[in-house]
Amino acid sequence: MDCAPFEKTYSVVNTDRNIGTRLSGRIAEAFGNNGLPEGTINLTFTGSAGQSFGTFLCGGVTLTLIGEGNDYTGKGMAGGTIIVHPPSDMSTSFEPSQNSIVGNTVLYGATGGELFVNGRAGERFCVRNSGATAVCEGVGDHGCEYMTNGLVVILGLTGKNFGAGMSGGVAYVLDEDGLFQSRLNSEMVVALPVAREQDIAEVKKLMELHLQKTGSPVTSQLLADWEGTLLRLLRVIPKDRHTLELEEAKHESAVEPVN
Repeated sequence: MDCAPFEKTYSVVNTDRNIGTRLSGRIAEAFGNNGLPEGTINLTFTGSAGQSFGTFLCGGVTLTLIGEGNDYTGKGMAGGTIIVHPPSDMSTSFEPSQNSIVGNTVLYGATGGELFVNGRAGERFCVRNSGATAVCEGVGDHGCEYMTNGLVVILGLTGKNFGAGMSGGVAYVLDEDGLFQSRLNSEMVVALPVAREQDIAEVKKLMELHLQKTGSPVTSQLLADWEGTLLRLLRVIPKDRHTLELEEAKHESAVEPVN
C-alpha cells in the first residue's frame, strides 16, 4: 500500500521512554513488521531520550535522535532505522567517538532494521542480536554477546569479552590500539583480516552509509585513508563458519576451469 511520507520533529527528555513502540505496534497491526515502505514515517527527536528508544521498531519508520539515547535503544527492533548523533553545535566541545551516546544493552534481541550511532555504545552492545545491522564508534564490555545473526561494524575500541557465545553473524572491528585480540573471547569466534573482496565491499558500504546518515568525522577520516584503515579492520565470525569458508575456498581452488 502506498502512503505519503510523514515527517515530524519533537523535543525529548530522559523520562520519555519507549519512543516509537506504540507507533510500531499500530503499524504492524495494519501492515506487518515490514509491510510499510522504507522512509514512510520520519521522526526527529532532539534531547536526551529515555530508556528503550525505538524498542520493537518496525519497517517503514526512521527515528533520528539528535542528542543521546539510553539503555535498550533498539531493543527487539524488527525493521526501520535508528540514527543517533550529537547536535552540530557541539562539534568543537564534544568528541562522539570518545563518549557513549547510547547506553547499555543496545539492540538486545533485535531481529532486523538498522542502527547508526555517531559515538560509542555502552556494555553488551548487540547482545542476542539476531538480524539487525549496526554501526557505532566503540563499545564497552561483552560486545556482540550471544549474537546469532546480523551485521555489526565497530569503528573504535571495544571492552573485554567481545564475542562471548556468538554463534552467528559478522562483526567488523577496527583494531584501534592493536590489542583487540586480547579482549576477544575466542571460545566460539575468530578474528580475521578483512581480505576477501566481498567482505571489503560490505564493510566499506556500511561505513559510507554511516557517514551519510550521521556525518561522522571519524568515519570520514577512516574512509579517506581506506588502505590504512583496511589493515586495521578485523572480521569476527564463529569458528564453524570460518571452517566452512576454508572448505569452500579449498573446493573452489580444486575445480579445474572448463575450456
